[in-house]
Amino acid sequence: MLLWLAAITLGLVVLVWSADRFVAGAAATSRHLGLPPLVIGMLVLGFGTSAPELAVSALAAGQGNPGLALGNAYGSNIANIGLILGLVALISPLAVHSRVLRRELPILGAITLLALWQLRDGVVGHGDAWLLLGLLAVFIGYSLWQGRQADSLGDETEELLAETPMALPRALGWTLVGLVLLVASSRLLVWGAVAIAESLGVSDLVIGLTVVAVGTSLPELAASLSALRRREHDLVLGNVVGSNLFNTLGVVGLAGAIAPIDAGGEVMMRDWPVMAVMTLLMAIFAIGWRGRDGRINRFEGGALLAIYVAYLGYLGWLLGTA
Repeated sequence: MLLWLAAITLGLVVLVWSADRFVAGAAATSRHLGLPPLVIGMLVLGFGTSAPELAVSALAAGQGNPGLALGNAYGSNIANIGLILGLVALISPLAVHSRVLRRELPILGAITLLALWQLRDGVVGHGDAWLLLGLLAVFIGYSLWQGRQADSLGDETEELLAETPMALPRALGWTLVGLVLLVASSRLLVWGAVAIAESLGVSDLVIGLTVVAVGTSLPELAASLSALRRREHDLVLGNVVGSNLFNTLGVVGLAGAIAPIDAGGEVMMRDWPVMAVMTLLMAIFAIGWRGRDGRINRFEGGALLAIYVAYLGYLGWLLGTA
C-alpha cells in the first residue's frame, strides 16, 4: 500500500509541475505563431490545464480501466467548480466582464445535458465518443473565429503573456519536456490508483472521482490563484469553463474512442446531478440575474465549496465502508 501511495504522490507532483511547464510553453509558442490572445486564453490556457486529465484518462482507458477515465473527467469538473472556483471566490469575489465567457456557459450547460443523454444506456460507446470529439472540433473552430474580436479575457491573457516572455526555442523545449513528463507521471499515477482501488475493493470510478480528480485539478487551482493575485478575474472563470468543456468533450471523448466506458447507474443518479447543479449555479452567478452584472461573491463561492465538501465527504464515506 505504501508503494502505491508513493506512486500516486510522486505521479501527482510531477504531473502538476509538467502540466505547468507544458501550458507555459504552449502559450508562448502560440503567441509566437500569431494566435490571438483571446484564443490563447480560451484554448491554450483553458484547455491546456486539462492536459493531466487527458493523459490520465487516455492511459486508464488504454489499460482497461475506463471507469477511472470517466471518474477523472466528471470528478475534475466538479472539483473545478466547487473546490477551485468556490475557494477563489471565497478569498476574493470575482467580477465577470467577458462577453465571450458568458456565451460559453450556456454551451457548457448544453454539453452537460448531452452527457446525461449519453449515460442513459449505461455506456459511453464509440459512437458517443466520436460525437463528443466532433463537437470539440466544432467548438475549437468557433473559438478561432471568435478570436478576432476584442474581449476582456483576451486583454487579460495579453497582460499575462507580456509578464512571462519566452523565446520560441525555449517555448518549444518546455512544451516537449512537459508533454513527455505528463505521460510518464500519468502512467505512474494510474498504476497506483488502480492498485489501491483493487486492494480496497472499490470501483476505479470512485478513485477517479476523488484522489485522481483532485490531483489532476491542481493545475487549474494554481492557474486560478495566480490569476487572482493579478486580479484577472475573467482568466479564473476562463480556466474553469475551458477545462470543463475539454473534460466533457475531449477527455471523455478520447477515452471512449479507445474503449467503451461502462457507466453504472450511480453515475447518472449521483455524480452527474452534482456536476449539473454546480454548472447551473456557476452559470447563474457568472452571467448575472435580476439586472445585475455577473459577479461570484463570497456567499456564492462558499455555497459552491460547501456542496463540493459534502459530495467529497459522501464519496469518502463510500471508500471507508468498502
